[in-house]
Amino acid sequence: MDLFSDPVSWSEKLNPIVVQYRDRKHPLAYQNPYQLVIMVILSAQDSDANINKIAPALFNRFPNMESLVSATFEDLFPYISGVRHFQMKAGWILETAQTLQSDANIPLSMEALTQLKGIGRKSANVIMKELQVRPTVGIVVDLHVLRVAPRIGLITATQDGTKAEKLLMQLLPRDIWEDIGMCISFLGREICRPTSPKCTICPIQQHCIYFNN
Repeated sequence: MDLFSDPVSWSEKLNPIVVQYRDRKHPLAYQNPYQLVIMVILSAQDSDANINKIAPALFNRFPNMESLVSATFEDLFPYISGVRHFQMKAGWILETAQTLQSDANIPLSMEALTQLKGIGRKSANVIMKELQVRPTVGIVVDLHVLRVAPRIGLITATQDGTKAEKLLMQLLPRDIWEDIGMCISFLGREICRPTSPKCTICPIQQHCIYFNN
């Protein structure tokens, strides 16, 4: 079968993973918008599991944005020193707190979120998806999506998250943008692993270039 000439749309091909994963909560174990924003900033180039590990002590000490406004680098370091690039991220967090001042001022638009230090399009898409901001303005593209989408034949390979997002937005209908990025991400976390992918249990194997080649 020539998958590139397959008349079935990618929206239909991907529907099994949308059904399987769309109601799955993001792996970051946040409790409110403030925690989500801070954890998303910390999670850049680090694992969600590691951020979840350090989060309880961090948020016990700094329970809201207001509590961070008067914090210093030295105040933050003991709580985030186990995070990759924690010194740079401390600066991002403190600047964000100074900018927003309170939880009530957390923005919910792509333009406003990406003005904050440490938040790019991927992070903004995660925040807006988790906080159910509609209409969806983009697709979450993390490292799993960058690996899986080209592997299955969805887009051409690229390490540029913005380029990958643009390609996906051109290919897929807007009504699945909200879910599809994290659905592909969960597929990559659980089945389409970097090495030894579990192709035999993949719900979209019949449409996958990697599997069928």
